[in-house]
Amino acid sequence: MPQVTYIEPGGATRTLTLAAGTSVMRGAVDAGVDGIEAQCGGNCACATCHCYVQDPWLDKLPPPSDDETLMLTNVAAERRPNSRLSCQLIVEPGLDGLSVRFPDRQS
Repeated sequence: MPQVTYIEPGGATRTLTLAAGTSVMRGAVDAGVDGIEAQCGGNCACATCHCYVQDPWLDKLPPPSDDETLMLTNVAAERRPNSRLSCQLIVEPGLDGLSVRFPDRQS
């Protein structure tokens, strides 16, 4: 099963093993990772699961959907070129080692 490393706002890291098909958001919420709110529960409707995808992973992900791109205009922290909504990032074996950082605020 793929591993995902989460970097919390304070800099602490947590590496979790997630089942393929699980969203990066769900893994963080279930494990109590700091820095995520996920108010809408993963429906791409709130932008409170905003994360920064760390190099070199951004190019290995599918591009954001139109809905995700729209929601990224509503993030509370700085939007960057590597900003994504973690509810839209689905873990698969090819993403083993994926690393994401949560910003200092979600709302």
